[in-house]
Amino acid sequence: MIDKLRQVEARYEEIGRLLCLPETAADVEACTKLLKEQKLLAPVVEKFREYKRNTQNVQDARDLLAEAGADADLREMLAQEAAESDAAAQKNLEELKVLLLPRDENDDKNVIVEIRAGAGGEESALFAGVLFRMYSMYAETRGWKPEVMYVNETGLGGYKEISFMINGEGAYSRFKFESGVHRVQRVPVTESNGKIQTSTVTVAVLPEAEEVDVQINPADLQIDTFRSSGAGGQHINKTESAIRITHLPTGLVVECQDERSQYKNKDKAMKVLRSRLKQMETEKQKNEISGQRRAQVGTGDRSEKIRTYNYPQGRVTDHRIGLTLYKLEAILNGALDELIDALITADTAEKLKNINES
Repeated sequence: MIDKLRQVEARYEEIGRLLCLPETAADVEACTKLLKEQKLLAPVVEKFREYKRNTQNVQDARDLLAEAGADADLREMLAQEAAESDAAAQKNLEELKVLLLPRDENDDKNVIVEIRAGAGGEESALFAGVLFRMYSMYAETRGWKPEVMYVNETGLGGYKEISFMINGEGAYSRFKFESGVHRVQRVPVTESNGKIQTSTVTVAVLPEAEEVDVQINPADLQIDTFRSSGAGGQHINKTESAIRITHLPTGLVVECQDERSQYKNKDKAMKVLRSRLKQMETEKQKNEISGQRRAQVGTGDRSEKIRTYNYPQGRVTDHRIGLTLYKLEAILNGALDELIDALITADTAEKLKNINES
């Protein structure tokens, strides 16, 4: 591990030298790539240098202790200093293990979130709207703006389906654990007898795929235009600006009708298609179910769930990590960090466990 850290530090210093060269500054693409790599390595290097300082302090204290003679107070002070520095160095090592874990290459990417009503009819569609609002508010707390790409509304203001993109550095790293079946237990607004109903909504989270990530043959696409439906004024009855793209080899169908411009709708639809195709390819390459795959979307059945929102008790329970928070209102208003941080911590612990056992 120490050898690996020395290599990382050497590469970090090499990048620093390369960035000072005039030829690097003249090459925007190369400069951008180096700066990105430098940013990724910086936390590891800083922690490694802290570790080296602490180990040096241990050695210095022990050297002085060997020369301290019979002065009891001095010996006690030096022994305490050595113990404290050693404890700090051991803590640094544990932190470095986490920093050296294989990094998800998609973590820094923008994210596409797709929410679909599951079991529960209109109540499920209404809760899909609640989740969209929750994610929108959470995104805004981090300075990210949700951009709706496709929506299929119901008569009561719910959503049979809604997909949206969130642009922001690290968006996928925060949203990726939201994939799965979300279960709600509450008295529906459509219920007159006050009986609690259980409904489900499925959430899919996709990292945005760039054109370089997925190559699509235009001949494999069937592109249809149609008139938008739902809210939007008189415009929706006049022009066929909505786009439906069918990827013929896989049968994937993507629609986008949010923009008035047919070109913009096509551009958004292609982003979703690329992301879905990349996800399909990634899943195809995985031969075994990993801990991360436990968070993926199921059938939408009530018995499958990653999280339950219980209105009568005011609680939210994440079943993957057994965490229950009695903060339903705050969470539905976008206060998701406590949940997401706990999921990231659990995921990191699982990865460390796998490394230690291998």
